[in-house]
Amino acid sequence: MPKVKVDRELLLRVAANARLNLTEAEIKKFLPQMQDILAAFSKLDELDVSKQEPSFQPLPIKNVFREDKVGKCLSQEEALFNTTHKKDGYFKGPKVL
Repeated sequence: MPKVKVDRELLLRVAANARLNLTEAEIKKFLPQMQDILAAFSKLDELDVSKQEPSFQPLPIKNVFREDKVGKCLSQEEALFNTTHKKDGYFKGPKVL
């Protein structure tokens, strides 16, 4: 895999894609930083991954919901016990137009 040459032109292209207008001082500051970042990531190119399967989902997909179980339900009176907003055995809410 060819190494990417990090130069002023590449930095300006990345900045344009990010819609950044860099000053000359920022270009001088960011160019060595970008070179260091890409050099650090280039170490990944040295790894032998020929025996590894691609990992499209790093964590196994499984259902995390619990099984529904029938349990004791509240009576209508118990459900409405602590509210003052009730009418004719139901919760009373604001009008929606």
